[in-house]
Amino acid sequence: MPKENSPRASVLQHVSLNVRRLRHEADLSQTALSEKSGVSRRMLVAIEAGERNVSLATLDRVAEALNVAFSDLIQAPDERDPSRINEVAWAGSLPGSKAVLLAKAGARREVELWEFSLAPGESYVSEADPDGWSEQVYVIEGRLTVALPEETRQVAASEFFMFASNRPHAYRNDGDQVLRFVRNVVL
Repeated sequence: MPKENSPRASVLQHVSLNVRRLRHEADLSQTALSEKSGVSRRMLVAIEAGERNVSLATLDRVAEALNVAFSDLIQAPDERDPSRINEVAWAGSLPGSKAVLLAKAGARREVELWEFSLAPGESYVSEADPDGWSEQVYVIEGRLTVALPEETRQVAASEFFMFASNRPHAYRNDGDQVLRFVRNVVL
């Protein structure tokens, strides 16, 4: 079991609480969830107790049996914004190796992935997208200013921001260095 203050420990605690809560909401016993998921009852008991590291494949089978998204199992139970996950979902054996699930968004058709570079003083202005569309940005280096009609948001390197894009918006580099960020358009 990892140390209690490690990022991995908090994910195991979230998984423990979420699996138990979602199993109860589905009115399933541990035995019934075991049969439905193909995961042993012993493993489910250990997961719900927060006592065992669990593979992503096992979590995916549990999520499918509970009819929820994988991200619903690892997300902090008290997170107010259900689209923000920001949890370490995998840690490698070597220091610095990890996968962080930042966010989730429903999509009707497709998701576009864009890489942007903006020189100092540059901006990219976008018209409003259709209702139901959203954008996600992750800053690689620099500081991004996202200008929306009702607010302006600063997003620093290694941070992300998501918003409904059915209103005019702009991306600006108000800094003095090149800004690099990734943009997902969720249709």
